[in-house]
Amino acid sequence: MQKYIYLLLLVGIPLFVFSQKRNENYKMHIKQSEGNLKVDGKLDEPAWHSAAAVSDFMMVNPFDTLCSKLRTDVRMTYDDKYLYISAECFLQSESNYVVESLKRDFSFGSNDNFLVFIDTFEDKTTGFSFGANAAGAQWDGQMSEGAKMNLNWDNKWESATTYNNKSWIFEAAIPFKSIRYRGNSTRWGINFSRLDLKAKEKSAWAPVPRQFPTASLAYAGVLVWDTPPPTPKQNISVIPYVLSGVSANYETKNPAIFRNQIGGDIKVSISSSMNLDMTLNPDFSQVDVDRQQTNLDRFELFYPEKRQFFIENSDLFDGFGTENIRPFFSRRIGLALNPKTGIYDQTPITYGARLSGKLTNDWRIGVLNVQSERIEAKGVPTQNYSMVAFQRKLFARSNVGVFMINKQSFIDTDLQKQNGFLEYNRNIGVEYNLASANNFWTGKIFYYGSLTPQNKDENFSHAASLAYQDNNWIVSWKHQWVGANYNPEVGYVPRVNYTFINPELGKIFYPKNKSSKLFYATLRATSMNYWNNQGVKTDNTTYVAIEGKLKDQSSFGTFLSYDYVKLLYDFDATRMGNPALKRGSEHAWNAINFLYKSSPIKLLTFSTTARFGGYYGDGWRTGITGELGYRFQPFGSISMALDYNDIQDVLIPGTDVAMAKKVSSQFWIIRPKIDITFTNKLFFATFFQLNQQTKNVNLNARLQWRYKPASDLFLVYTDNYFPEIFQIRNRALVLKLNYWLNL
Repeated sequence: MQKYIYLLLLVGIPLFVFSQKRNENYKMHIKQSEGNLKVDGKLDEPAWHSAAAVSDFMMVNPFDTLCSKLRTDVRMTYDDKYLYISAECFLQSESNYVVESLKRDFSFGSNDNFLVFIDTFEDKTTGFSFGANAAGAQWDGQMSEGAKMNLNWDNKWESATTYNNKSWIFEAAIPFKSIRYRGNSTRWGINFSRLDLKAKEKSAWAPVPRQFPTASLAYAGVLVWDTPPPTPKQNISVIPYVLSGVSANYETKNPAIFRNQIGGDIKVSISSSMNLDMTLNPDFSQVDVDRQQTNLDRFELFYPEKRQFFIENSDLFDGFGTENIRPFFSRRIGLALNPKTGIYDQTPITYGARLSGKLTNDWRIGVLNVQSERIEAKGVPTQNYSMVAFQRKLFARSNVGVFMINKQSFIDTDLQKQNGFLEYNRNIGVEYNLASANNFWTGKIFYYGSLTPQNKDENFSHAASLAYQDNNWIVSWKHQWVGANYNPEVGYVPRVNYTFINPELGKIFYPKNKSSKLFYATLRATSMNYWNNQGVKTDNTTYVAIEGKLKDQSSFGTFLSYDYVKLLYDFDATRMGNPALKRGSEHAWNAINFLYKSSPIKLLTFSTTARFGGYYGDGWRTGITGELGYRFQPFGSISMALDYNDIQDVLIPGTDVAMAKKVSSQFWIIRPKIDITFTNKLFFATFFQLNQQTKNVNLNARLQWRYKPASDLFLVYTDNYFPEIFQIRNRALVLKLNYWLNL
């Protein structure tokens, strides 16, 4: 293990020692406001005329060496409570803007928008983002890993937009209480981003190479304060909620259950950079429903965390590992895996506390403790989840982190013992994350171990990756090694007992002809290979792909792939209850994939992916996914999505040739959705999902009224039906009110 660490450090030192800020010469000098400001999107107060201003934006795409064709005037100032930002975004011609709706945290590439990225500690790694689309829909997120945006983060701030035929104006007031920063500092990192779809242009104030997002803090400029911003004071926010609801289970024919519930969160600013989050009797009924997926894989699907309590500084907890080796996954909290049945039972959370933030400019800490309730009838014990993590910044933008995770079950009944719950499950690990000053080099190396009362050998996981990306090339290497008994119960690891190797090579092509409609195209080749730890090859996926994007933001791709699988266990390849293919059987096939996504400029949009090719058991699978949408700008949209799979002639061997048979199946998911945004404070969404694979029809309807910043009234209605006879299975209605109070 040590040799891997030494190797990466030796490679990293010459690359990352020099931490000179890339856009040091891009400075904006901010001074205190000379008058009062009203957030109305009009910029008619004298204080704006004397505020710090910048206007010379650089194009990011389609070309990153030219000045922006569009003028964008940005101003900033502050008082003792708020940081003020305004942007006047001039249009190419007297024409309307392009937006999806007034929905909060909109899709970046489908809306004309202005965003600001703030690196308050100037560490080029963490920060905050605020902005809006041209119609006034708000955007806010917490940043980590230099450019990663968590839009599930939500905080208290105000904004307004206005529009005329020549420009649209964004104006915002961000309370200093809503962000974390170091006291007595006169420098922050900052950048501004502008996307105009009709002009086919993305631009930024501090220039960013076009292969990177404008959110990349490695390329942020400098916000220079005339005097340090107001000294951060201890801030306490109390966010109580009241809830009333009713639910009925028509399958069990039990009487309707009425519930009246109170609870809430408390946020305490321990210091200017450290935050304590506490929750009591939390409820997450208003969280967006998951978009259901067709599962044709042999392993568990991953769904992201959306619960607000687990969001702030979530990278300190959820950020360890890779996409399929996660020692901590917060969605496991509130779910108890019954070892006997293999089923996750939802368990209420009694309380939780999270301490997270910066100890110094180089050290970060995360501490978490959550307690769940028992479910007496199912024999689920009370469980406690805790985690401690430390992270130390190295070189320009790299870091090393360590963690310890503990899941403790308080087993005190015979039923709980019979169900096989373990007294504890613990994980420890160390991880090095590598990121060069110019963001061209990224990488990771880690080693984790798990401990249980039944502790066995091979209870480890290790992985390393190294990637290089510039304007022309993408080169990467990944490998993983997971022991047969590695068991992170509070994590996400869909498979164990394997070694994985994944090289990738890609060439990026940018047209030299400025009149070309093509923005870029990428030719990629990659191979993903699995062996079990006995040296037997079990999986291989190798493909060559060409994919790209046009200047109107439409995208396309074609993939040619080869797959090989040696089954690790019996597997129903049709996923519809047909006879299973046997463990140890080998399967190989070729396939071709196509994808296309239309330009978001049009009111009518569509996207499609199609897959044609072989499948398990010498069968054939046709898979088509499509979505058709129409937006009533800016008041909402309707869409219809479809996932369709046709599996034909999967050969199931028998005891002899005569008993062999071929099986087939067809199934789909249908997802119509209606999003109505009456204003940027009043939203209604209805999401209907018919999933033939899980034999369920789900209806989720949610009305949200943001009556004050970060304070909401929710009305949520949920139905589940049997699809064959459309008979109701269960139903629930919830009314929830929360209020954000700063003390």
